[in-house]
Amino acid sequence: MPSSDRPVALVVGASRGIGRQVAIDLARSGYAVVVAAKTTSDTSKTSQLPFPPDPNSPDSTITTVAREITSAGGSATAIPVDVRFEQSVNDLVAKTISTYGRLDALVYNSGAIYWASVANTPLKRFQLMQRVNPEGLYAVLQATLPHLRRGGRGRIVVVSPPIYSRFFRGKTAYAMGKIGMSVLTKGLGMDFVREGEADMAITSIWPAVAIESAATAKFTTHSPDEQKDLRRATIFSDAILGILQSPAAKVNGELFLDEDFLREHCHVTDFSKYSVVPGSSPRRIMPAQLPDLTVAEQDDEGKRIDLAKSKI
Repeated sequence: MPSSDRPVALVVGASRGIGRQVAIDLARSGYAVVVAAKTTSDTSKTSQLPFPPDPNSPDSTITTVAREITSAGGSATAIPVDVRFEQSVNDLVAKTISTYGRLDALVYNSGAIYWASVANTPLKRFQLMQRVNPEGLYAVLQATLPHLRRGGRGRIVVVSPPIYSRFFRGKTAYAMGKIGMSVLTKGLGMDFVREGEADMAITSIWPAVAIESAATAKFTTHSPDEQKDLRRATIFSDAILGILQSPAAKVNGELFLDEDFLREHCHVTDFSKYSVVPGSSPRRIMPAQLPDLTVAEQDDEGKRIDLAKSKI
């Protein structure tokens, strides 16, 4: 089995937009990157297209992202995955390990989105969001944790939001899955602490200001006024790199906003370089202050029950 002399990062949901930027910037920072998503492309058919393609268009796939990285001198491998299916996830992780021999970081950026009221969200849409968002994350974590733990310093970054009530409004079905991912971040972070894994960490990250991506392209008309409220995806990748470089105790189990993390932990004060429209002041879409989820009885868990170790 080959072993990479570079740390290895698996980015799931890396075909375009934010995921593409994260993969490229991880490679620039010295990681060997596994670029994973459903969308691939035939290089013989895309060789005549502009390169690199529009990062927020269907022309951007894991194939083109890996090519962007290797063309710049980085190390990348494109591996297709459909996170709805356990076997596909297991194949992805097996190919990652057979290619590089190790896994140091996981970034889970896959997501399905449909914003509507409960009455107007069809069951099939709801089910798809649960399969891709919390269930997909859970499947990838189950498959990668043994390898992340092997080095004793595995890092996981999840694209999911802080938990607060306004997030549910008008998109409850979507929020159920995305908040579930944040609950998983909190819970697995507690597991790491309880099991004495001081150098393991899982962290959630979410944009404070809307980011130019394939997702936001669905909700905007690309008018100059709307572009003024967008930031470049580099703010998100900068925050993720900052999280990966931070001590585990500082980031484990935390639900961060990109801007706030960069300001408070990386001492960034000037965010103007991230604005899509130079000189603009994009509108913040997230609350300035978020609720504390802890309670006074936080450390009182009563009789601990672990059914995985029980004969019941």
